[in-house]
Amino acid sequence: MKRLLTLGTLVLVGALSATIAAFQQAPAQAGRQGGAPAGGGGLQAEPSLAGLTVDKLKDNLFVVRGGGGNTAVFVTADGVTLVDTKIYGWAPHLITRIKEITDKPVTRIINTHTHYDHTEGNPDFPATVEVVTHENTAKMMPDMKPPYGITLTDRNVFKDSNGRGLPKRTFKEEMTIGRGNDRIELRYFGRAHTSGDAFVIFPALRTMHTGDTFPNKGMPIMDVNNGGSGLAYADTLAKAAKVPNIDIVITGHNQTVLTSADIQTYSEFVRDFVATVRAAKKSGQSIDDVANSWKMPERFLKQGYAQNTPVNRVKPNVEVLWKELN
Repeated sequence: MKRLLTLGTLVLVGALSATIAAFQQAPAQAGRQGGAPAGGGGLQAEPSLAGLTVDKLKDNLFVVRGGGGNTAVFVTADGVTLVDTKIYGWAPHLITRIKEITDKPVTRIINTHTHYDHTEGNPDFPATVEVVTHENTAKMMPDMKPPYGITLTDRNVFKDSNGRGLPKRTFKEEMTIGRGNDRIELRYFGRAHTSGDAFVIFPALRTMHTGDTFPNKGMPIMDVNNGGSGLAYADTLAKAAKVPNIDIVITGHNQTVLTSADIQTYSEFVRDFVATVRAAKKSGQSIDDVANSWKMPERFLKQGYAQNTPVNRVKPNVEVLWKELN
C-alpha cells in the first residue's frame, strides 16, 4: 500500500517512507536508505530486508535503521524490548532482522510517540507483546492523526486490526521497567514534537532514545495536531539533555548516534528559531516573510546541521509558533 502526501500545492508520490522523512531533513551524508531521512525527499525504497541496516551499539543493544524511525533492539534475560516499529509493511523485515540478532522473542514494544513511522509495525507482532507509551500517546494512537502540515490518505492500522498493537500500559512522568542490567527508565519532560514524547533510557548502557523530539540535525516537526508545542519544545529538550550518565543518544532518524551535548545544541537551535519567529512577528512581518527568508544560522551549519531547508518545511512551524505567540 502507498500513501499520497501533499503539503499545500506540493505533491510527493512515493512509498510510505517518503513522508515524515521528507520533513525531518538530515544532513546530506544520511543518504537514502530505505526510509531514512533523505534530505531532498522524493522516491524511497519499497519495504525490503535490504532497506534495513543494523548497528550494534552494545552486546545487547542494536539500532535498526530504515523503514521509518530508528528502532532500538534491547536484548534482556527475558526477551527483546523494541523502541518503535516503523511504517506499515516494514515490520516483517524488522522481525527478520531481529531474528538475525537473537533467538529470544519480542516481549515488549515502547513507542516514543504516536506517529505512524514509529508505530505502524505494532500489529505485526503477537498480541501477547506488551505495548508501553506515555499516557497522552495512548490517547492519540487510536485516531492516528497526521502530523501538522501533512495530509495523508486514510489508513489506520489499529482500526484495521481491531486495536491490536495499541498500548495497554502507560506512564505519566516516569516509569521503571525491569531491574539490574535489564532496567529501562521512561521519562516525560513535556510537550515538544507531540504531547506524548517519551525518552527511553537504558541506564546500564548509558544510552537514551529520544524519538523524534530530536529527529536529526535539521528542522523538527512541531505537531499541534497531536498536541505538540513550538514554545515548549526547547525547554523539553533542555531537560532531556540534563539526564545524567548518558554517553550515547539514539535519535528518531539520524544515521549515527549522537550525545547529550547534541541534545543541548538542538535545544539551542529550536530556541533560536523560536526567537527569530517571535521577533519577526513583533516587527510586523508575515508568516510567508519568515518562511521565505529563514536560513540555517552559521553556528549550526558548522555543527553539521542541514544547510538547505525548503520553505515547505519551515512554514508549518512558523504557523504553529504564530498561533502560540498570540
